Amino acid sequence: MPTTPPAPSPSPSPPALKTRLAAGLRGAALDTRPFQLPVFRRLLIGQSAAYVGTMVTDVTIPVQVYDLSRSSLSVGLTGMAGLVPLVVFGLYGGAVADRFDRRTLYLASACLTWVVTLALLFQAVAGVRSVPLILGLVAVQAGAFAVSSAARGAIIPRVVPTPLVPAANTLYFTAGNVGQVAGPLVAGVLISLPNGYSWAYGADAVLFSLLLYSALRLPSVKPTGSEALKGGLRSVLDGLRFIAVAPVLWMSFAVDIAAMTLAMPTALFPEAAQTRFGGSGVGLLYSAIAIGSVAAGLFSGWIGRVRRQGRALAVAVVVWAAAVALAGTVHQLLAAAALLAAAGAADLVSAVYRQTILQTYAPDALRGRLQGVFTVVVAGGPRLGDLRAGAMASTTGLGLAWTGGSLVCVFVVIAGALVVRPFWQYDVAAARPASSQP
Repeated sequence: MPTTPPAPSPSPSPPALKTRLAAGLRGAALDTRPFQLPVFRRLLIGQSAAYVGTMVTDVTIPVQVYDLSRSSLSVGLTGMAGLVPLVVFGLYGGAVADRFDRRTLYLASACLTWVVTLALLFQAVAGVRSVPLILGLVAVQAGAFAVSSAARGAIIPRVVPTPLVPAANTLYFTAGNVGQVAGPLVAGVLISLPNGYSWAYGADAVLFSLLLYSALRLPSVKPTGSEALKGGLRSVLDGLRFIAVAPVLWMSFAVDIAAMTLAMPTALFPEAAQTRFGGSGVGLLYSAIAIGSVAAGLFSGWIGRVRRQGRALAVAVVVWAAAVALAGTVHQLLAAAALLAAAGAADLVSAVYRQTILQTYAPDALRGRLQGVFTVVVAGGPRLGDLRAGAMASTTGLGLAWTGGSLVCVFVVIAGALVVRPFWQYDVAAARPASSQP
C-alpha cells in the first residue's frame, strides 16, 4: 500500500529564531569574562591607557627628530636605538621575572618607563634640541619596556584561570590595536598645537600613570618551582633550551618571525602612497592593519573554543601573508586598505594563539624567560621586516618587495607547519597543564 511521506519539520518560530540568533551573536562576540576579575580588570584598564600614550610618544619622537635633524637617517635610528636593549633586557628581564616577585619587577620597570617619558617631556619644555639625547632615552625606554612586558606576560596566567587565558589575551591585543588607531590621531592633534611636543609627551605621562596605579594594586606574584632559585646567564640558557626541545613553542616563534620579516609591509607605505595612490593615503595605510585587528577582536568569542591552536596559528599567519600579498598588487587605495584590514584581523588571531600557547604550555617557573623571548621576537621582528622590505624595494622595486616576500612567507609557513607534526597536531585540551593556579 502507498506510504505517506513524512510531514516536514515545522520551521522554528520567530521567537526561537531570535533566541538562536542572539546565542550565535553572543558566541561570536568578544569574550569579556576575564574583565570580571578585579586584578585583570585593573591591569587591562591601566594598560589600555598606556597603549594610547605609548603610541602618542611613538609618533612624536620621529616627528621631533626629523624636525631637529631634517634627516630620515636619524629618524631610522630611533627604531634601531631600541633594538639592542630590547634583545638584552627582554631575555635577561625574563630570567629576573623567574627569580623575583613579578609584581615588583613589573612596577619597577613601569616606573622607569614613566621617568623616561618625563625626561622626554622635560627636554621638549626646556628646548634642549638634542637628537643624541632623544636616542639615548629611546634606548632606555626600550629596555624598560622589554622587562615590563616579560613580567606582565608571566603575570597574566597567574591571575586568570587557564580556560580564560585566550580571552584575556584577546582583550589585551584588542586594547593595543585600539591604541594603535587612537594614539596617532591624538598625537597629530597635539603636535599641531603650540609647544606640541610638550603636550604630546605630557599626555603620555598622564595616561601612563593609570598603568602605575594598576601595578601598585597587583597582589604578590612570586615564581614557583625550583627554577626560581637559579639566575644569571645559565637561567637564560635554560629557557632557550626548553624552547629548543619543544617543537610546539619554537615553531610558534618561527611562524611569527616569518610573518614579520617576510610579510611586514609598513616600511613600504610611504613609497606606495607616493607612487601608487597619488601622494595621499599614507595615514590610512598605516592604520588599516590595526583597524582590522580591532574589528576581529570585537567578534573573537570563538577563539577560546579552538583546540588545535598550532594549526589555527599557522592558518592565521597564512591568511595574514596572503592578504598582504594581494594588497601589494592593487592600485586602488580603498582596496589596499581593505586587504590590509583583513590581514590585521588574521594578525590578531595569530597573536592571541601565539601568546596563549606560550603561557599555557610552559611551566610557571619558566614563563618569565619565555615571555622575554616572546618580547624579543614580537618587538624585534617588525624592525627586521622593515629592514628587509626597504632593502628589497631599493633593489628589486616596490611590487616584488611587497608581494614577493609575502608569498614566500605563505610557502614557508605551510611547509613548516606540515613538517613539524607536533605543532600541527597540538591539542590544547590534551596537553599537560603548565601549572596550577595559585
